[in-house]
Amino acid sequence: MPSPPVPRIGALLQGARNAITDVAGVLVGHRTLDAGAIQTGVTVIRAHAGDPFRDKVPAAAVVLNGFGKSLGLVQLAELGVLETPIALTNTFCVGTVATAQIRHCVAANPECGRSLPTVNPLVFECNDGFLNDIQRLAVTEADYLHALESAGSDFAQGSVGAGRGMSSFQLKGGIGSASRCVPAPDRRRHTVGTLVLANYGRQAQLVLAGDPVGARLAAQAAAAAQEPEKGSIIIVVATDAPLDARQLRRLALRAGAGLARTGSVLGHGSGDIVLAFSTACTVPDRVERPMPAIALLHEELLDGLFQATADSTEQAILHALWHATAVTGRDGNHRAPLAEVLARLPSFAPARTPA
Repeated sequence: MPSPPVPRIGALLQGARNAITDVAGVLVGHRTLDAGAIQTGVTVIRAHAGDPFRDKVPAAAVVLNGFGKSLGLVQLAELGVLETPIALTNTFCVGTVATAQIRHCVAANPECGRSLPTVNPLVFECNDGFLNDIQRLAVTEADYLHALESAGSDFAQGSVGAGRGMSSFQLKGGIGSASRCVPAPDRRRHTVGTLVLANYGRQAQLVLAGDPVGARLAAQAAAAAQEPEKGSIIIVVATDAPLDARQLRRLALRAGAGLARTGSVLGHGSGDIVLAFSTACTVPDRVERPMPAIALLHEELLDGLFQATADSTEQAILHALWHATAVTGRDGNHRAPLAEVLARLPSFAPARTPA
């Protein structure tokens, strides 16, 4: 039986790619490691093609549940800007990837840490240890550089990059992305794009486009349904709307609405973190360079962006599940993709139309 099409979330117009790279200038690259017990990788998101240490972008993060080992959030909360690309990887390789970010910045800015300030590396993680032999510390600095240098507007989703070894709802998880467009006061439109690293959820709680399908799946595999929540999700939200760090934090919080629609209860063992950034301006690194003069969006005009964030987050999670392929890794552990199990469940009836 063929798998059903991906349901479309919400009524807002989606971007041309239906991905985070519909926000102009945003690029995504992967490095996937697929070798027996090694099922892992790294994913890099670039806010623009230039040097983020010299030309920073406004950003903010929220921690929905803090069971995580991400690096760089303290300075991000204080200063409200990104100064490296955003990196996603597995829990034990955060340090390696951060070192790679520092070396890359120093190579481009030899006075970093001397006459210039130190750089704030930004690395997010999920634990892929069910499928990946995480103790092998397989991700290298060269893997980060490969993902960085290969970043482009078109990129794969599913069991790729940092998503290679991830699991969601006792199924195969991974990388997913989506975008939504919102009318703007000047008759143009603003775009919100989301990328997720999905590695969370108990199967019995899974909701797909309004259908609580997880309960029926769990009934078919009662033992698997008893696994405790011990995963995570990283959500990255990009927009071209002119927002400052305070407004971006408000935007990031709305990703939690989209996450909740899929059945997440932000379980005890789940690290659920959202980062939001705007490409509408850049902030210079040197005091002698002029600061941007930009008219911020009025607070009363944010509701459309909030809706776009919630919808694109839910859609990105569905894309992570739909695009994932089966993976067998450490000790023969296996995760089947959602499409495979839905094909055996003819009662699936999404409340929304196919994308």
